[in-house]
Amino acid sequence: MELTLVVLAAGMGSRYGGLKQLDPVGPAGEIILDYSVNDALKAGFNTVVFVIRREMLELFRETVGCRYEGRVQVKYTFQELEPLPEGRVAPVGRSKPWGTGHAVLAAAPLVKESFAVINADDYYGPSGFEKLASFLRQAKPGEFAMVGYRLENTLSEYGTVSRGICTADEQGFLREIIERPAIARTGEGIVAEASSPVKLTGAEPTSMNFWGFTPDLFANLEFHFAEFLEERGDDLKAEFYLPAAISSMIASGEATVRLLHSQDPWFGLTYPEDRPLVVEALAAIK
Repeated sequence: MELTLVVLAAGMGSRYGGLKQLDPVGPAGEIILDYSVNDALKAGFNTVVFVIRREMLELFRETVGCRYEGRVQVKYTFQELEPLPEGRVAPVGRSKPWGTGHAVLAAAPLVKESFAVINADDYYGPSGFEKLASFLRQAKPGEFAMVGYRLENTLSEYGTVSRGICTADEQGFLREIIERPAIARTGEGIVAEASSPVKLTGAEPTSMNFWGFTPDLFANLEFHFAEFLEERGDDLKAEFYLPAAISSMIASGEATVRLLHSQDPWFGLTYPEDRPLVVEALAAIK
């Protein structure tokens, strides 16, 4: 069965201070993405679609895409401000695209089979790809999955992070994802700072943007994107987040999402100070 890996790599890496997707952190100069692509190939994925900014194409192809050509089919698509659904135009003053849900929509013309979605700058580990590939081989339209990680294993020691906190029902299906901004370890434990701070245990299943979808996702996502633009399209900073869109599909009965649990550690590059810890962790991987 054909399986595609969609890699979201259009982010600027503003907090990190550069294109963290291209930072060599492995013992032989590997970037984090090398580990994800290799784990995906071992699990049975046979096409990789990179969602990037158009101006990154030459650099990305020369420094990243060339690593995998000949081993897997490599494709590129661009996340740009436009085109938008018929009748909509970007508001004056809007310069950046519309968020992770919009980034996945950019891959729609290139993806006709079941697929996984990951971030380019996160290490996920092999077990998540294995579980997701197994799920997707049996999935019917509208049957999606998400690989979750323990919240306490996804925090940075050097600043706050935003995380999607998940709840599931007794059958293991995702019920909702609540976006919690500014999560950090404090003297009182793990706290999401907001207008009303929320204390967390650290054991909560957490979305790290590691999803499995059947291709019918795209039609539903287009519908929810049009709704988002109708409600918030004039807000210059509003973003169409993939977890929020999926939560809406769950609530409306358009989809079910099986919550899968990875046995591997997660780590990523959020702040420059995270780099030594990532280098150490990757050096310890056998």
